[in-house]
Amino acid sequence: MTGAVRVTGTAVAGVLAVTGALHALWAVTPWPARSPQEFADTVVGTGDGVPPAAACLAVAGLLGTAAYLVGAEAGVLPAVGPRRVRRAGVRTVAGVLLARGAAGPLAFGVLSERTERFRRLNTRYYSPLCLALGAGATAVAAAAPGTEL
Repeated sequence: MTGAVRVTGTAVAGVLAVTGALHALWAVTPWPARSPQEFADTVVGTGDGVPPAAACLAVAGLLGTAAYLVGAEAGVLPAVGPRRVRRAGVRTVAGVLLARGAAGPLAFGVLSERTERFRRLNTRYYSPLCLALGAGATAVAAAAPGTEL
């Protein structure tokens, strides 16, 4: 694995892990929002509070798994399990993030009933972050030993 791929994998895995930890935190508090209503307006774009704890923890678990898969495939975390499963996992992570990033402005903006604040934040930050993470995960998947694209 090249140094650039290791750095990219570390960055992508780190951001996914921090995002996962934030989702786990949201199972018990709307932080950094001051209220559940502000959280709904900023992070969800609909409703009047934080999603159910089970939903927050499920997303946290998926993000943690994604962080591990990218980090392991980049060679910065210990690899566990069959290589083909990890590789398929990283490709799935990349695809989901790229799809969320590309479709976000339309699916969570123009075609949705989300709040104006959420739509603005989604266009400026959430969707571009997903695109960047997806591109990084794609680079890791493409550089993995034995990968044939």
